[in-house]
Amino acid sequence: MNDMDFHWSDPKLWQIIGPVVVVQLILMVAALTALIKAEHTRGPKWVWAIVIVVVNIIGPVAFFLFGRRMDG
Repeated sequence: MNDMDFHWSDPKLWQIIGPVVVVQLILMVAALTALIKAEHTRGPKWVWAIVIVVVNIIGPVAFFLFGRRMDG
């Protein structure tokens, strides 16, 4: 097997992917919670929900940077 070949049961792979998955899940839950609680957003809430869930890591960050409205 080549050094670049990974198998899903390889512990080295999970040492790399595990923290990224945890960060993604935390960001997703935080962004969806903020979206649900927000009275106003820049754009429809359903669009932001799709962006948050589908666009890994970048979607929740984009919502926090561009989607929330601080007025009112």
